[in-house]
Formats: sequence, C-alpha cells, structure tokens
Amino acid sequence: MGEAWRLTATEARAAMASGRLTPVALMESCLARIAEREAEVRAFAWIEPERALAAARRANPSLPLGGLPIGVKDVIDTEDYPTQHGSPIWAGNRPRGDAAAVAWARAAGAVVAGKTVTTEFATRFPGPTRNPANLAHTPGGSSSGSAAAVADGMVPLAFGTQTAGSIIRPAAYCGIVGYKPSFGLISRIGMKIMSDSLDTVGCLARSVADVALFAGTLSGRDLGSPDVSPGRAPRIGLCRSPAWPAALPETVALMERAATALARAGASVRDQELPACFAALAEAHPMVMNVESARAIGWELTTQRPLVSTELRERLEPALALPVEAYDRALAIMRDCIGGFPEATEGLDVLVTPSAPGEAPEGIGWTGDPVFNALWTALRVPCVTVPAGFGSKGLPLGIQIVGRMGEDRAVLAWARWVQSALA
Repeated sequence: MGEAWRLTATEARAAMASGRLTPVALMESCLARIAEREAEVRAFAWIEPERALAAARRANPSLPLGGLPIGVKDVIDTEDYPTQHGSPIWAGNRPRGDAAAVAWARAAGAVVAGKTVTTEFATRFPGPTRNPANLAHTPGGSSSGSAAAVADGMVPLAFGTQTAGSIIRPAAYCGIVGYKPSFGLISRIGMKIMSDSLDTVGCLARSVADVALFAGTLSGRDLGSPDVSPGRAPRIGLCRSPAWPAALPETVALMERAATALARAGASVRDQELPACFAALAEAHPMVMNVESARAIGWELTTQRPLVSTELRERLEPALALPVEAYDRALAIMRDCIGGFPEATEGLDVLVTPSAPGEAPEGIGWTGDPVFNALWTALRVPCVTVPAGFGSKGLPLGIQIVGRMGEDRAVLAWARWVQSALA
C-alpha cells in the first residue's frame, strides 16, 4: 500500500484486517517518512530502525493494536530503548523493564518505533523539536516529539503526559487530536512523575477514534467508537474560562465561529462561565505543580544541580521555601473545585473551550502558554482537542472539549461530533 504512513491508526488496522497491509510494510513506510523528515523536525530522542523492524516482523495484526507503530515520550520507561527524561543527568539510562502502559501496548500488539523528545523532565525547558506545519515555530510541549511525530506521519500513535498543558497544547499547535484522560485512567507506573496530584498519561493521534482505541486498550476500558453517531445533538457550554484575557485574535474569532457552527449543526449552545471560586485555580495549580515537582527531583537537585537547567532551578527552588500551609491551601482549593465541577456543568454534556491562546509561537525556545489547559488538568477531567482550522499565519488551531471526570467515553464521542460540526 503506497504511503501507508498517511493512514490513521484505525485505517491501518482496517487495512491489515483486510490483508491489504502488513505490520512490516506499515513500519517500513513510517521509517521511510522518519528518514525523510527527522533531520528537520527532530521528533525523536532515540530511534533504532532495525529494532523497530524486527519487532514489526513479530507483530500479530489480529491483536487490538497489532502492528501499529507508536512513539513513547521519553519520560516513560522502555526496556529496549533508553529513557533520558530530556536531561543530561539521565543520558544513556536504560530501565530494566517497560512502564505499565508501554507493557500493555506491546501486549496488545503495538510496536515501539522510538522514544520521542520531551522537554526537560516534562517541564518547560525545550528540546530540539520543530513544528512540522512550519519549522520556524514550536510544536508545543512538553510532549513535543510525540505531537510532531504524529502530525508529520512518522507514527500514527504516541504517548503524551500532561501536568499543565503538555498534551492538549502541542496537539493543537500541530493540528492533530490530543486526549488527556480522566486522572488515573492510564497507569503512571514507570513514568517519571513530577506532580503526583496532576500528572496524567494520555495520547496523541490523527483521529478521535484512534485515541479512543489506544487509551481504551491501555486502560482496559471500553471507550466506544467515536465515529458512530450518538443519535442526538449535544448540550454544549461555551466556556471561555478565566483565562480568556490571554486569547489571541485568532482564538477569539475561532470561538465565535465555533458557536455559530455548533448551533447550526443542531447543538444546544449556551455561554457557560465557571463560578468565581474556580479562578483561584490559576494560583493553586502552579503552586501544587512546582512544590511537588521540586520534591520529585530531589536527587537531581541535591546531587546533580549543575546539570539541571537554570530555567528549571529558578522555577522549582523557590517552591521549596514556600510554607507547607500554602501548599496545603492550594490542594484544598483543588479538592473543592473538583468536587464542585459536576454542579457547575449540570445540564450540559460538555464544555467547549480554547485549546491554546492562539497559533504556535515562533521559535523553539518557548513551548507556549498552558493557560487554557492548567485549569482542566487541576480538575482532573477528560479533555480532547480536535483540529479546528488555521490562524492568520497558516498554522493549526484546535478547539478543546471538556467533560466531567469519569465520563471519558461520552467526551470522546462529543469531541468527534464537535469536530464534524466544525469541518
């Protein structure tokens, strides 16, 4: 099959089921795409084509993820590839075994194509990855390599992780689908955890059906078939969120277009702002994130400090001096808002909100602002970003669909509905 790298995961599965494609042919196509583009995009932290091909030869295409190449973010352990956390401290580190999520992906037939670039410890100090849509722009972070690899056809599926906006924002910047599940849906065992209260494993792909397949397989849950019509139109709350002042003109225009298109497609659409108390998460989230992250890399900060980037030290070391009471108050704010979110969204199926302030910023020295993501990460709710057009510079824009914790199957179905309505 010519240019098999262009296939989504579900399309590739169908092609293998019909005998039109083999795992080896798919991996060969993806590796050829990587060879063509990697020197410019720089999505991978580590790749061994012969190892990936050997694994593809052993793949069983009858399994749920049989023969599908995947990228693994380089803060998630793999037993056959180094896991270096985007840090020179961990250069060449080879774990003894796979992270739980990687182990279950392999057991379901997936083939690891390589380790994808992460920012340092999945924080904000960037790696070398560039946005495939325009190499002069960031792909976002911290799941930089995963987003770029999927967007450029190098792999159909990739792991991401999110502490603030590290799945949703890069997916939006690169014009693909990103899914941050409900907190804890996918196991974090074997991941370099920075914030125990926030870190969430998720995935990136080129269709909503793909992320449902991938995450459902990893978690052992039936997340449905988002391409199947739900049989009615959704009740949508258009939520600009407390971060709205950060929206750039292209996002302001996008939200206006989305409101019109969703109503035209039959949705019940109403403006839905969160209660005023939710604005406190803007300060609570970074406090929890920074305090927990500083504690999480205690070994690195106390024994390898010169190899921790200046940018990261300047952000985390002050957090160690904060009174524990301030951290406890931030956690209490999170708990209260998590408990109040179902009531704040009563009568709605989902919220629709920006995925990012606007198009991907120029340059790769900054991965962009997670201001439209941190709130939802703190609330531990499922979020999906879907491609929703382009900005004035021709770069992708995304729209984010948010639901209540544990309602992932419904959120994925409504995300696909929203995407179709916006097409």
